[in-house]
Formats: sequence, structure tokens, C-alpha cells
Amino acid sequence: MADTSKQTEDTGVAADQLKSIIERIERLEEEKAGIAGDIKDVYSEAKANGFDVKVLRKIISLRKKDHAERQEEDAILELYLQALGMA
Repeated sequence: MADTSKQTEDTGVAADQLKSIIERIERLEEEKAGIAGDIKDVYSEAKANGFDVKVLRKIISLRKKDHAERQEEDAILELYLQALGMA
């Protein structure tokens, strides 16, 4: 009987912890959706001001990479373009 009581207590603690984790994740997902909406609004503003959104997204992507990683990708791209007769 004591083992069953112990299991219930452990399950109750685990259930509370699980509920807390799920609620935190849900809150963060809501915040993420809000931020994604804000980013979309900024891109819309940029487009309305005549900026090319596709190019802006590429710049953001490039800025996330370090210099060596960008150089390596550029070298591989150049190699592939040469192989295809496009360079």
C-alpha cells in the first residue's frame, strides 16, 4: 500500500512539473507568434518604402553567419557556377 501512495505522490509532482513546463512552452509560443507578426510588419514597411524584401532576408541570413562560413559558401557557390558554365 505504501508503494501505491508513493507512486501517487511522485506522479502528482511529475504532473505538476509537466503542467508547468507545458504552460511555459505555450506562453513562449504565444510570444514567438507575436514577434513573428512584428517581423512581418517590419518587412511590409520595408517593402512599402521600396526595399526588396527577398534581398533583406538574404542580408539577415548572411549577418547570422561568421565571416569564414560565408567565405566557404561563396567559394563553393563559385565552384558550382564555374562547373555549370555560369561564371
